[in-house]
Amino acid sequence: MDSRSGSGWRAPLLWLLRVIAALLVFGSVLSTTDLNQWWIRIWDFPRLQILVAMVLIAAALWKLDRAWRPWLPLALAGFAVWQFYRVFPYTPLATTEVSRVAPDETSATACFTALTLNVLQDNREYARTADLIRGLDPDIVLLMETDQAWADAMAPVLANYPGRIDRPLDNTYGIMFASRLPMDNASIQDLAQKDTPSVLATLAVGGHRFRMIALHPRPPMPKQDTEERDAEIIMAAKQSQDLAMPVLAIGDFNDVAWSDTTRLFKDIGGFLDPRIGRGTYATFPSGMVWLGWPLDHLFATEEFLLADMRVGESVGSDHRPVIARLCLDPDAAVGRNEKAKAPDAEDEEEAGEVMEEFEEDTAKDRIEGEEG
Repeated sequence: MDSRSGSGWRAPLLWLLRVIAALLVFGSVLSTTDLNQWWIRIWDFPRLQILVAMVLIAAALWKLDRAWRPWLPLALAGFAVWQFYRVFPYTPLATTEVSRVAPDETSATACFTALTLNVLQDNREYARTADLIRGLDPDIVLLMETDQAWADAMAPVLANYPGRIDRPLDNTYGIMFASRLPMDNASIQDLAQKDTPSVLATLAVGGHRFRMIALHPRPPMPKQDTEERDAEIIMAAKQSQDLAMPVLAIGDFNDVAWSDTTRLFKDIGGFLDPRIGRGTYATFPSGMVWLGWPLDHLFATEEFLLADMRVGESVGSDHRPVIARLCLDPDAAVGRNEKAKAPDAEDEEEAGEVMEEFEEDTAKDRIEGEEG
C-alpha cells in the first residue's frame, strides 16, 4: 500500500477542523456583545454543544495540526473555559438557589403542581397532551402555540378548572391558562408585540396570594431580531419588581437560561431559578436530547420552596413539558433559599437600554409601515 495514501484526507480534514474552530471562536466572540441581530443571538443557545465541540476539536488540532499549533487549540481552550463559566450554574457543581422541601416539611395545602407546555401548533396529537394533563392532574396548566383547534381539543380535559383564560391564535402565539387555585385579576396582554400574548393572574394557595406571569415572546430568527423578545422579558421583570407579593414566572421565553437577558430578568424581578445547581432541564428540541436547550422556564421569588421539578416525556411537540411542584411557604423559604440578587445601577441601566432599543425599533417599524 502506498504510504502516501493516508495523506490524501489529512489536509482537507485539517482545513475543515480549522474552519469549524474559527467559526466557533467567532461565534463565541459575537455572543459576548449586546447586539440584537438574530444571527448573533442564536449563539447564546447551544453553549453546551459549543463547549463539547471546542474541547474535541482543540484536542484533535493539538495532535494533528503542527502548522497552527499551539495558537488555535489554545484559543479554543480559552473560549471553552468561558463557555463552561456561562453554563456552570446549571450543573450539579453549583450551589442551589431554591431549597428542596420534603413532603412532611410543609402543609400540603400550601403546595401546588404546575405544568407548562409549548404544544407546537401543527402538532395534532391532541390526545397525548390531554392524557398528560389527565394523568398528572396539575393545579395550573399553561399551554402555548394553541390555535382554535387546540382550544377545542383541550376543552374537555380543562373543563374542571374553574379559572380559565385563553386567547387562541393561528400565528403560533396563542395561549391557554387554566387553574384550580383561586384566581382573580387575570388578563391576557400583549406586552411588547401585537398578537404575542402573555398571561397575568393572581392566584392563592395555603392562605397566601401570589402573582403568576406567563410569557411566550418571539424567538430570534431571520427577519426577527430580539428587541421585542428582550423588552417583553424585561417588562415582566419590572412587573415583578413593583409587586409586594410572591411571583411565579413560567413559559417558553425563547431564550436560554444562561443568556444575559435571562440573567437581567432574574436580577430586575428578584427571581430565583430552581434549575441552578441541579441541571439544564432542557426542553427543546424534544427529539434530540443531546442538542437540548432550556427554552421553557420556571422562575420564582424567594418565598417558594421546591418539592419536585422535571422535564416530561415528549407528547408530539418539538418541546417537552416542564412539570414542577412548588410550595408557597414564605416564613420557611426566605430563611432557606439563596437571597435573590437585588438589581444594581448597572442592571437598571442595562434594562433601560433594552427598553430604549425596543422603542427605537418600534418607531422604525411604524415609519416603515407608513411609508409602505
